[in-house]
Amino acid sequence: MLESLKNFVRRHKKKFVVLGVVTGGAVLLWKYGEWKLQQWQDKETDECLVMARRQHHFDSNQRTCNMTVLSMLPKTKEALSLLLDSDGIIQMLKAKPENKVDLWNDLKIISFSRTIASVYSTAMLVVFLRVQLNIIGGYMYLDTLLGKNEMSEERILATPDVQKRYLANVQYLLTDGMSCMVSAVREAVENVLGSMPLQKTLGLRDIERLFSSVRCQVEAAKLGEQGSGMECTIHPLVRYMVPVEEDEDQGEDTACQISSDQLTVNGKLMLETRDMLESSDFHSVLNTCLDIGFSRVLDNMADFFRPSSDFSAETAPTTGLIDAHLPLAKIIPVINGQINALCGETPNPYIQELLLMKCVKDFAANVYEAFSQLPPDPTHDP
Repeated sequence: MLESLKNFVRRHKKKFVVLGVVTGGAVLLWKYGEWKLQQWQDKETDECLVMARRQHHFDSNQRTCNMTVLSMLPKTKEALSLLLDSDGIIQMLKAKPENKVDLWNDLKIISFSRTIASVYSTAMLVVFLRVQLNIIGGYMYLDTLLGKNEMSEERILATPDVQKRYLANVQYLLTDGMSCMVSAVREAVENVLGSMPLQKTLGLRDIERLFSSVRCQVEAAKLGEQGSGMECTIHPLVRYMVPVEEDEDQGEDTACQISSDQLTVNGKLMLETRDMLESSDFHSVLNTCLDIGFSRVLDNMADFFRPSSDFSAETAPTTGLIDAHLPLAKIIPVINGQINALCGETPNPYIQELLLMKCVKDFAANVYEAFSQLPPDPTHDP
């Protein structure tokens, strides 16, 4: 029987060899497949962890941005109140002076100017800080990857000193930038309302047209010489957020406090900030915020245009508000107080609405995504 078994093996030797090779290959292929599957699962797990870590950092950064905007509202209101002081004129009017009409005309210009300037300031503050904090937030996220994912310890992106200096650039918007913006707004308001008598009656639609006329003048100017005939995507209000040219003396004054490498990083941050401010996305988001701001002012004023109680509940919200008119002299105190609703401290429904707008959130996410990507490794040449 043993001899017959040997003969059987001898006759089918090639078949046994092929079977062994096939079986061994199948086992090796199975092991290789398991290894590749495990490798893919590990990669997916790492990517999920990275995405979760980045999302957590982004969400935390947005909360910080919201808190920063809210914390700057009192300073914004204070700056506007100083540049467009109506309290002094109101006190003089209470004394019933002889130049009462002149004071009322001055109050007319200041009241409309500071309401319009409040809309501009709050919209610029919300969108500008979204740009700043998401750019620096992306850099800070990359700093957390030092020593990981082939990130070298030498690639320090932004030290605390650089972060502080970069974020301090928002002060231009609240100081020199705001002063220039208020001057432009006041000039436009004088052109539109200067000759309008105090006795003239206005409705909500008339006030909306006045706002539009002022906006056309303030936002008509273009930055720089275009000359190409093409539509400029740079929003005219950008000039009030960052200076047109960097102040070289400021860099010299702080050279002893910050290293040349850090100055290079800060300069890079400002160039990237300018690029974002000059983008079409920024232009679109800022215009949307401005439209919401002026719309909310009209909504706030609507209560003062509501008809008397003899109108029915069905007709009051429609025909009543549309047809209601008030003398300009009675509208001035209402428009003068809008700064409290626009720049008031929390809870501030108007600012909350701006912060929660989808276009603002999407824009912030795009900025953060652009600046939180790992840079290419120079040691790996293509």
